[in-house]
Amino acid sequence: MAVPHFGPPSLDQFRREFDRLLNNFLGELPESGLPLPGRQRIPVNVWETPEAFFIEAEVPGVTTDQVDISVVGNEVTLRINRPQPPEESVTYHRRERQAGECSRVIKLPGEFDSDRVQADLQHGVLTITLPKSEAVRPRKVQINVR
Repeated sequence: MAVPHFGPPSLDQFRREFDRLLNNFLGELPESGLPLPGRQRIPVNVWETPEAFFIEAEVPGVTTDQVDISVVGNEVTLRINRPQPPEESVTYHRRERQAGECSRVIKLPGEFDSDRVQADLQHGVLTITLPKSEAVRPRKVQINVR
């Protein structure tokens, strides 16, 4: 049973709730240069070549069974469930690595072939390869001489 909390929320609670509300209304906000305490975020790099889109995510300490990737339209949803470390007889002096569930929705600027998406996890880096659909790939146009 949840016990209601009376009194003013902490700044971290307020920031998390405000971020959640803004993200629900506006979609995911762009990264700022300032760290946001308490905000679980999966750091990513996203780029494209003429053949494919690529997403590279930092997920140290995560195994393949703790990662869920889903695709709908031109969006990729990445969910991570990093287990909480055992905390018996532990005193933390600094705790910056996030534990628990977090997710990230990445909108890509074009269509990709969802049947050919591949994901590889190596040394704590998840690389997702999303081959572009034939409709959006650049094509060489033949010029006819008359």
